[in-house]
This record gives sequence, structure tokens and C-alpha cells, in this order.
Amino acid sequence: MDKLKKVLSGQDDGNADGTGILERANQASTLSWGTRLKGFLICFILGGCCSILGTGMLWIPGAGLAVFAVLYTVGNLFALASTMFLVGPLRQLKSMCAKERAFATVIMMVCLALTLCAAFWWKNNGLALLFCILQFLAFTWYGLSYIPFARDAVIKLFSMCL
Repeated sequence: MDKLKKVLSGQDDGNADGTGILERANQASTLSWGTRLKGFLICFILGGCCSILGTGMLWIPGAGLAVFAVLYTVGNLFALASTMFLVGPLRQLKSMCAKERAFATVIMMVCLALTLCAAFWWKNNGLALLFCILQFLAFTWYGLSYIPFARDAVIKLFSMCL
């Protein structure tokens, strides 16, 4: 933190150690493992609370389904953002775009956007509920891609059931 303060206040004596200003600022601003874990937990718990609160709002007559769709989508966004605390935003984006996750990521993001469109622009509760279900399925498939052989196990399970 002291290096960052020196660089920002202009008291830095140049490249004494051979690193650039951006590299030194990045080194000075990285989060500790404890802070990353706290950020992950806070974001993940907020996401879970939003999803649970949205599910509770589902049964309110009138605008309940639209409120559910919004809170469920916000909850999924919080849950997705929580992992950025653990691995960092750039690595998370690279991981999301990896070939084994790209399809699930695209489906998940499209469903997130379509849920909000169905709830606000089209005001179609049936579509909003359908897109929330697709969000859940895409987010689950995305999450399973991080567990070795989990997708294969799920496919085997469904093939045995059918």
C-alpha cells in the first residue's frame, strides 16, 4: 500500500527496482486471500438471499412473477460475480469463454437478458418463468463444468433414467 501511496503522490523515485508504474500499482492493490474469501462469501450469500427472496415474492398476486424474475436474475449475477473474488475478473472471463464452458455461458447470459426483457418490456410472465428455468439449467450446467467428470455423470444419470 505504501508503494501505491508514493506513486500516486509523486514521491516515487522512478524505476529503482526495474518495474513499471502499472505493475507496481497492481502489486500494491491486490487483495489478500482473506479479503477475497470474504468478498466471495458476501457476494454468494447476497446472491442466495436475492434468489430466495425472489422465490418468496413469486406468490404475490399481480407483479410477483416480475419481481421474482428480477431478483432471481440479480441473485445469479451476484453468484457469478462472487467467483471473480476468488480467481480475479480477467481469469474468470477467460474461464467462462473456455471451449468447455462457452456454450453454457452464452445460453446463461442470453437467458439472463431475456428474463429481464420478458419481465419489463414484453410483460409476459410465462416467458419470464421459462427463461428463469433456462437460467437455472444453464447456470447448473456451467457450474458442473468446473467439477471433473460431473457433466458426464449427469448425462449418464439421465440416460439411465430414460
